[in-house]
Amino acid sequence: MKIVFMGTPEFAVASLDALIKVGFDVVGVITAPDKPAGRGQKLSESAVKQYAVANGLNVLQPEKLKNPEFLAELKSLDADLQVVVAFRMLPEVVWNMPPKGTINLHASLLPNYRGAAPINWAIINGELLSGVTTFFLKHDIDTGDVLFSESVPIDSHHTAGDLHDNLMTVGAGLLVKTVKAIESGDYKELPQNSMTADAELKHAPKIFKEDCLINFNQPVEKVYNLIRGLSPYPTAYTFLNDKLLKVFKAEMTETEPGLSPGAFLTDQKTYLKFACPDGFISVTDIQLEGKKRMGVEEFLRGVRL
Repeated sequence: MKIVFMGTPEFAVASLDALIKVGFDVVGVITAPDKPAGRGQKLSESAVKQYAVANGLNVLQPEKLKNPEFLAELKSLDADLQVVVAFRMLPEVVWNMPPKGTINLHASLLPNYRGAAPINWAIINGELLSGVTTFFLKHDIDTGDVLFSESVPIDSHHTAGDLHDNLMTVGAGLLVKTVKAIESGDYKELPQNSMTADAELKHAPKIFKEDCLINFNQPVEKVYNLIRGLSPYPTAYTFLNDKLLKVFKAEMTETEPGLSPGAFLTDQKTYLKFACPDGFISVTDIQLEGKKRMGVEEFLRGVRL
């Protein structure tokens, strides 16, 4: 069975690597075009491209997925199955091309958390369980019939980065299981609309900068979950002395603060904590605008508040 793999970030590399190590015939790898990055604006290759080139795989980097030249090249690969992991939305002419269809690995237990940021929103919403799902692509994003899923627990201290790494590993294994099942024809499809009512679904839309601003008027646990759910990227933030302060990690205490929400306390040595209506958020890993990321003790040695 010939496979075309589509993906871009590090999350997708683990799945591609798993398919290669099992011995599947990956005849093409589709990934994002190289983009300028950093101060020098040098062209940066995606994590998937770097892996593919290092392993001698055929790489395609179309600007537009409906480009006739790309479509002709994709068709010439004569793939039986297409596999999508953390890529962009595909036009029907692409996902409907191979005879066995196109499958996607999504970082949630579908049908919940459809959308661009399932890992972030699961933690922001205080979930105790997440997971990965494989499904066949259809017209509407993340709505295709489910093939397999696997649950992953979320600890109270986990950040989005921690959950990302756990789901990346579990997802790679689930994807291999799915491709083997499709190859043998031993699988069942479960329509998502049979799993829960749409009115009950939780969603995972793209996160914008305004979503990352900490609102200390909210309960302390909700603020704590926001910080975890946006760490390490795109990162929750507040303002300190009129400068933007990114917060990567924090701890919470549910003791009556006696301060107005957003006010802070510090001993200038070991702690910096912000008041919420029902407790304190004590920041431990931060980055002030114009400075490097550092622990709170190092930060307090270099600034007077």
